[in-house]
Amino acid sequence: MRSDYLFTSESVSEGHPDKVADQISDAIVDLFLSKDPFARIACETLTTTQLVVLAGEIRCKGVYENDQWAPGAQDEIEKTVRDTVKRIGYEQDGFHWKNFRFENNLHAQSAHIAQGVDASGNKDEGAGDQGIMFGYAANDTPDLMPATLYYSHKILETMAADRHSGAAPFLEPDAKSQVTLRYQGSTPVAATAIVVSTQHGKGYDEGEKEAELHAYVKGVVAKVIPAELLSDETVYHINPTGSFEIGGPDGDAGLTGRKIIVDTYGGASPHGGGAFSGKDPTKVDRSAAYITRYLAKNIVAAGLAQRCTIQLAYAIGVAKPLSLYVDTHGTGTVGDDKIEEAIGKIEKLGGLTPRGIREHLGLNKPIYQKTAAYGHFGRKPEGDFFPWEKTDLVDDLKAALA
Repeated sequence: MRSDYLFTSESVSEGHPDKVADQISDAIVDLFLSKDPFARIACETLTTTQLVVLAGEIRCKGVYENDQWAPGAQDEIEKTVRDTVKRIGYEQDGFHWKNFRFENNLHAQSAHIAQGVDASGNKDEGAGDQGIMFGYAANDTPDLMPATLYYSHKILETMAADRHSGAAPFLEPDAKSQVTLRYQGSTPVAATAIVVSTQHGKGYDEGEKEAELHAYVKGVVAKVIPAELLSDETVYHINPTGSFEIGGPDGDAGLTGRKIIVDTYGGASPHGGGAFSGKDPTKVDRSAAYITRYLAKNIVAAGLAQRCTIQLAYAIGVAKPLSLYVDTHGTGTVGDDKIEEAIGKIEKLGGLTPRGIREHLGLNKPIYQKTAAYGHFGRKPEGDFFPWEKTDLVDDLKAALA
């Protein structure tokens, strides 16, 4: 491990056009799972100036069966989409929750995909696609996330809360942040650069109003990032391009699944390439990424490593994972192969099959829209939400290694 280096991660706000698309897609997932816990959903969203388009494949009892929509179902879908945009806060000339044109192009799931995923006879439920999925944890922060991404998220979460409460009425929904930290070994020791670009009200790009916006952003940074990491040498880039009045889907088209590094570990870990939002939990792009985070976090929480990366691989229609790989980056207190063996001994994990993952984490519930902004990981588990963030596997891992 290098002893002295810089590392950077970025985040984007709930009003970023790609995140608007993610939240809409996951709102549809939640709507369908609230009707049918075993619904099949692959919902992609496009957003642009005064337009939202849904496309993808679905199957849901009471909503869409035998290539037919249930009465009122399409109206409920449109209401869900508009309510999501309204909650985010878009009431602008170029993108308004009440006025945008809406297209619903969802259609039936392929029968050829369904036959591989559904359980039948002696065949267990298979993976919804082939692919590789990664999970990661590090002891940078109390939530065992990379500090650069953790602080990038928190800056934008704080700004969004102030916008919604009215404490910062000059803010508009679209924003991006980026945090660069200097590390010594695995420990962050200084914030060298902070970048925040935020959509703003008219006039906040010059004079006293611009100074007010800059002072506000620096105040948020001071609340989020520990004081010992900030200094006179920290460089701030606040709206470095100048004006940022036109934003959101009116300023740039948005698509589901284009912010997968923001969704995961900010570049500190490999990524398998599959997006999460818009997918039901039979899609291992989502569910296996959640279980690998769960395993990595519990390994670090158990004191078995300071950092941990886990990979799983699947074939479409096949239940059993093709491989399990553990890498503690030289920080492990036991061999990585021993941790792999221990994971295989824990029966409650169900062999890490799609069914085993879903049942252990309780994923067949409408719990996904909350994941679609400010990261899927490093969040507080509350009730049914973010179960993959629990550290309730620590004792099982230690017992399996004994």
